[in-house]
Amino acid sequence: MSDTPVKQQNTAAFYGQAVASFAVAMAATAIGIYQLEADAWVRAFLAIAVLYLVTSAFTLAKIIRDRQEIGQIVSRVDQARLDKILVEHDPFQKPGGTPAGQRP
Repeated sequence: MSDTPVKQQNTAAFYGQAVASFAVAMAATAIGIYQLEADAWVRAFLAIAVLYLVTSAFTLAKIIRDRQEIGQIVSRVDQARLDKILVEHDPFQKPGGTPAGQRP
């Protein structure tokens, strides 16, 4: 069988940095929309647009991750089938079905 790839895990620091970056970006955007000199309906529209963009980005990231994981699973199944065929293959077998050097 082939070597099983090691599943990579993110470090706690990387996770913390990603969460902090997201929180800072959302806070800065919210403050910017709040401080904008425009009517309330314009600020509300921008806030809804930002929320829609964020949820769409999360959905897209999840879909991409799921497709990549499915590709890995299919690849591993194909590799297991190939390994099985290679293990069962006898290069010295005659086309008639009996291995070379053996009598039927």
